[in-house]
Amino acid sequence: MAKARGRNLLRKQKKDEFAPEGKHHQEESHETHNNEYNDESESGHSQGHTNLFFGVFDREELEYFKQAEATLAMDAFESPIEKSHFVTSIIEEAKGKELKLVTSQICSKLMERLVLDCDDLQLKALFQSFNGFFFNMACHKYASHVLETLLVRSTALVEKELLTPSFDGEEGDNGEIVASMENMFLFMLNEITPHMREMMSHQYASHTLRLLILILSSKLLPSSTQNNSTLRSKKSKIARKMIDLKDNDDFNKTYQTPESFKLQLREMITKLYKELTGNVETRAEVSVTAVTKFRELCVDKIASPVIQLIIQVEGIFDRDRSFWRLVFGVGEEKDPKEESFVEYLLSDAVGSHFLENVIAYARTKYVERLYRLYMKDRIVKLAQRDTTGAFVVQSLLKHLKSKQIKEILDALVPELSMLLNSNMDFATTIIDASNKEDNYLREQVVEQLIKKYYEASSTTEREQPKHKNILESCLQLGGSTLGNTKDDWPTAEERRRSLFLEELIDYDDKFLNITIESMLDLPEERFLQMPYHGVFSHVVEHVLQVKRVDTIMRKRLLNVLCKDVVNMSCNAYGSHIVDKLWQFTAKLTLYKERVAVVLTKESEKVKNSIYGRQVWKNWQLDKYLRKNFDWKRLVKEQDMELFPDSKPLQPKRKFERGGRDNEQQHQQPYKKPHYQQTNNRYERSRR
Repeated sequence: MAKARGRNLLRKQKKDEFAPEGKHHQEESHETHNNEYNDESESGHSQGHTNLFFGVFDREELEYFKQAEATLAMDAFESPIEKSHFVTSIIEEAKGKELKLVTSQICSKLMERLVLDCDDLQLKALFQSFNGFFFNMACHKYASHVLETLLVRSTALVEKELLTPSFDGEEGDNGEIVASMENMFLFMLNEITPHMREMMSHQYASHTLRLLILILSSKLLPSSTQNNSTLRSKKSKIARKMIDLKDNDDFNKTYQTPESFKLQLREMITKLYKELTGNVETRAEVSVTAVTKFRELCVDKIASPVIQLIIQVEGIFDRDRSFWRLVFGVGEEKDPKEESFVEYLLSDAVGSHFLENVIAYARTKYVERLYRLYMKDRIVKLAQRDTTGAFVVQSLLKHLKSKQIKEILDALVPELSMLLNSNMDFATTIIDASNKEDNYLREQVVEQLIKKYYEASSTTEREQPKHKNILESCLQLGGSTLGNTKDDWPTAEERRRSLFLEELIDYDDKFLNITIESMLDLPEERFLQMPYHGVFSHVVEHVLQVKRVDTIMRKRLLNVLCKDVVNMSCNAYGSHIVDKLWQFTAKLTLYKERVAVVLTKESEKVKNSIYGRQVWKNWQLDKYLRKNFDWKRLVKEQDMELFPDSKPLQPKRKFERGGRDNEQQHQQPYKKPHYQQTNNRYERSRR
């Protein structure tokens, strides 16, 4: 057993004073317990209580399976039939060795690929080979990954059989009738159900338990490689990307499941509840000790996601929401112990994540109670807790009723410019909440955002106040990768800030104009670097909105962008901006023709680029060169489509030289011809 280090103990002793009793001891035991599972050898020997060991491969066997895994990873087969034959040959070779394979670091990857590529009968055969060892596999570092993939594929097969009329088993290779996938799945659940309490707090088995809850409740089964996936740990997702282990079409879907799955879920959750509460019959009989211990699990980094999921799905079969009531009370008065627990949730990273998620799925009256008793009077202070309470406040804005949302907005909007110093996402949440409430406090929100990113200031009294450049204050161009010649990838922070600025541009025209002014205030060379940047080019593209930008501002932008239009056309990012200029130059025919002339003069360079060829096609430059009249007709049709209410220019009157009548016509005021006077019939007929 690993020994707890002194520095770790000292750090734990300095935890928040609101930590529930026994929390530190539990975290220490988890750290020690998890270290036992990190020492697994490549042969699959586990040092934990499961003692899952099925021997090791000899050198020839190990080399064969390693080569087979590499072949499947390359996926260089000439046809699907050839790949199917190869998978079948490996499965035949692996018969009787399945458990040895899944507990090996190298060979478990092979087993996972086999599960993804095998047919239905082979999948059932693999599933049956693990009977009696599902719990052990769930607790194993490598076998748990294979099991999770097996469960997702099995769920897809359950739905397939469910939708097949009169399905009554399949005939196997030996002529025997193979049971339905539903029955095999239920048999596996009977093996796992007695160990649910243990799996909830297990480093690896907790992921399997979460997946089982999602399957039984017919929820979305997330991808195992996406960054925001709840199926795998962060390390697992990174590892799967590195070894190029991709999901098949069975992932990231919701499946129809039989009624027996809902009944099994109810039985599992009810049994777990009784085990956690000491087999009491009613909620009133639950002891204070049981509640305290369960609250400790709610702030445990391993068990907390499982409890969040249980609270999410318990409403399917339990109208009383037993697990919610086990965590929080339902009375109208404050409870000192509950108040301490909520305070800890609002101050702890794991606890705030727990509270943020359960608020999203709880009944509104339960959320209103927590807000009214413990958060309403200090909502601004909670919003200032950047890494904890702020996320809970954002969740409240999304799920409370209109009255409470307006109360929160009344408190937060005056402080918005200050909150944005450390939490940019707050602005997005407040904007969404304001829009949801019929643009409530919209002007104040815009005012606070301008104060933060475009505030005017001057260094001396005589100096005229100068506005901030929103590209510097919001995107922080000064310390960005813009203009770097080292091929630096745009950072996640740059991407996040760019998306935020695009949201502001969509929110109000003031931010669109401010952004354009800031672009034009940049040195021309600096501005022309933005279209070549993987992230900031999207901001430039986003301001090219022909109907929202006035003509003068459009001309000022085009005067700069047209100077480098050929190079932009040949760039992966800049080519999108040149495409957008086709629409942005509507009613500005001279600028449109200027771009066409520049591109056709450098036609060889443009056509030699894969991106330039697409620009050439979108601008229809072949028609410009060969059928110029047709190209101009397209331009006019586009103008009329985008600006249908614009009036054509009035025809100029021509006067003949000499004569008294001509002088009188010059002296008399100009009158419209008869054909232009009555309700603009001439104009309508032209349209």
